[in-house]
Amino acid sequence: MTKNTVAVIDYGMGNLRSVSQAVQHAADQVGVEVFVTSDPDVVRRATRVVLPGQGAMPDCMRELRDSGLLDSVLEAAASKPLFGVCVGMQMLLSRSEEGPTDGLGLIPGEVRKFELEGRRQPDGSRYKVPQMGWNQVVQTGPHPVWAGVSDQSYFYFVHSFFAKPADRAHSVGEADYGERFTAAVARDNIFATQFHPEKSADHGLQLYRNFLHWNP
Repeated sequence: MTKNTVAVIDYGMGNLRSVSQAVQHAADQVGVEVFVTSDPDVVRRATRVVLPGQGAMPDCMRELRDSGLLDSVLEAAASKPLFGVCVGMQMLLSRSEEGPTDGLGLIPGEVRKFELEGRRQPDGSRYKVPQMGWNQVVQTGPHPVWAGVSDQSYFYFVHSFFAKPADRAHSVGEADYGERFTAAVARDNIFATQFHPEKSADHGLQLYRNFLHWNP
């Protein structure tokens, strides 16, 4: 492989087409080679890794194990830049109420469901779960992956569950939907978002560009 490569993990549960296209678009501008892969050896050889995910977290965790990719993802998370997306972010935590199911335990904390039944938004409409649409993200911690992205920019969300890190320091982005929740987490060489950068226009592409340059 070339010196700087990124592996987008294909374990059967990610929004692979849109994620890989967005990462490829960002990579073309900086000379990084992108591999969409279900091969653990390709993941091990890559210099950075993207872990997408959509659907139910128990299904994602099962498919990641059954695909034979779990060990290579854990090895990557220990040693190279890793970007988790949507359920790929939730999987990084210790446990989820969905199932319930255990996560990868890379960021201590749990994933909780929005409990918004009967609650109304400021405009009088009822909160709907899942949250689906654009929402502002407040950058609650500095991070190289935020570079060039204005604080309180809008990103696109589709989710019924949200991460609650045990250590607030691991929460580097937050949004409001009936309550304040973590929209982005970071620890060491890991950065992950609840929202979908690949569906978030220029701001989302900027995050992927920054990730491809990031050397934690």
